[in-house]
Amino acid sequence: MFRRSGRTSHGPRVVVVTGASGGVGRATARAFAARGDRVALVARGRKGLDAAADEVRRAGGTALPLEADVADARAVEDAAAQVERELGPIDVWVNDAFTTVFAEFTDIEPDEFRRVTEVCYLGYVYGTRAALRRMLPRDRGVVVQVGSALAYRGIPLQSAYCGAKHAIQGWNEAVRCELLHHGSGASVTMVQLPALNTPQFDWSLARMPRRPQPVPPIYQPELAARSVVYAADHPRRREYWVGASTMGTLLANAVMPGVLDRYLARTGYDSQMTDETKPPGDRGNLWQPLDGSDGEDFGAHGRFDERAASRAPQPWTSRHHNVLAVAGLTVAAAAAAARHRLLRP
Repeated sequence: MFRRSGRTSHGPRVVVVTGASGGVGRATARAFAARGDRVALVARGRKGLDAAADEVRRAGGTALPLEADVADARAVEDAAAQVERELGPIDVWVNDAFTTVFAEFTDIEPDEFRRVTEVCYLGYVYGTRAALRRMLPRDRGVVVQVGSALAYRGIPLQSAYCGAKHAIQGWNEAVRCELLHHGSGASVTMVQLPALNTPQFDWSLARMPRRPQPVPPIYQPELAARSVVYAADHPRRREYWVGASTMGTLLANAVMPGVLDRYLARTGYDSQMTDETKPPGDRGNLWQPLDGSDGEDFGAHGRFDERAASRAPQPWTSRHHNVLAVAGLTVAAAAAAARHRLLRP
């Protein structure tokens, strides 16, 4: 019934999405629902969860909203057990939940740094463990880690978040090697994302003089969601890069990290702030959700719709790098043959 590509041969899949009440998680839940999948939505905010569940149902899927803090290993395990009781065996688990603090490193309190690490890093660890405990005996299933270009390249004002994403990268590689060693039918893969128009810039704790923004170019969360769904269907690739900015950042960091340090030191502050003064009494969602029962639903999009692109050609190249490599070799061979003919006496 379950192909090694990650797709079931018939029927809807059971998909778990953490951080599903807003941003990329919410867009991803909708994308799976549009295929008729049964989607469990895991997040802290009741109001955001209920609104996301309504969208899943309208898109054609089955929704199971679950209130849980991914930093609580027991809560994550209980959520996984409830999903299997109510929806069936988990086919796909998407780790996306996160929180952050926009501030210089020395302005972040130790308990705040710990909290970001527990949600962004250990939340992925707990989710993957709960998923693999169920997938490994069945020898099938996919875990998709929603990553970032910042998994490879740290930037100023996001030290806690960058540290967590770097940790996810190294830990996920170790887990992938173990699964390959055992020849397991269960897979883990990672999707590295660019700057996105999500509510994080309105609900994350910020200690900057001006309102935070994603570093341009900015993309819509639906672009990320399509890539997550694709990765779930093709999990044998170790990772996918989304957006030309992600590709450019990772390549530049590989060949000239010191130059990039100095460039980001000059540009990394202003590029992460708008010209708007930060409102007084600005709240963050570090400790409590802002989309709880007494809060508001933030949806999938942030406030940058006019500046955000819905499509990008680069994800296609990431998915079809083998085809492009063959095409490149063919062109090179043809060029070499043509040059040989021209130079032949």
